[in-house]
Amino acid sequence: MRRVLLKLSGEFLAGPSGFGVSPDATASLAEQIAAAQRRGVQLAAVVGGGNFWRGAQHGSHMDPATADYVGMLGTVMNAIALQDALEAKGVDTRVQTAITIQEIAEPYIRRRALRHLEKGRVVIFGGGTGNPFFTTDTAAALRALEIDADMVLMAKNKVDGVYDDDPNRNPGARRFQTLSYLDVLNQGLSVMDATAVSLCMQRDLPVTVFDIFAEGNLERLLAGEAVGTRIGADVETRYAD
Repeated sequence: MRRVLLKLSGEFLAGPSGFGVSPDATASLAEQIAAAQRRGVQLAAVVGGGNFWRGAQHGSHMDPATADYVGMLGTVMNAIALQDALEAKGVDTRVQTAITIQEIAEPYIRRRALRHLEKGRVVIFGGGTGNPFFTTDTAAALRALEIDADMVLMAKNKVDGVYDDDPNRNPGARRFQTLSYLDVLNQGLSVMDATAVSLCMQRDLPVTVFDIFAEGNLERLLAGEAVGTRIGADVETRYAD
């Protein structure tokens, strides 16, 4: 793969507490990304903000658009924290935001993002799409298409792909090795929101769901090994052996 978009949950930065930014958890995540980036693959990332704010939960008493804007600011905080952790690992990094905060990050400019990637920098996109009512899953699909990524990598924690049921509650749940976009939508599988899946389907952009905290998983995936669950138009839905 030449270029990928990595979608990260904000909770990854929080560690066991589930809130805020844990230096240890963030450093561990940065180490995984740094090791993968050294393989020469151009890497961009979209990070969520759930460790600070979830509009449906924390903003239930607010105007929905306002609650979403608060969440966007949470993603910017995470993007800056991840940038700091990556640069501590020697990785040249840029943060671009869909909401202009020029004192701390570049505004999102597609051609500038492409230039950073071509120079070997990791580009972290904060602020979602810059619009309310869209999730960071949709932002990941949108940015991946804009930068002409070869794949969206949906990172999970302690879940090694997509299952036909919740593996934490059902020991008999089976993992899919491959899935079609339509089966994701028709079965209501918890991969990414329907808007993001539809966007990827329209442009035939492959998605891989994998456990980023399993040692070496991201590197193996970028090396072309079969890791996690791959979703696409050119695959049949098949369970892992």
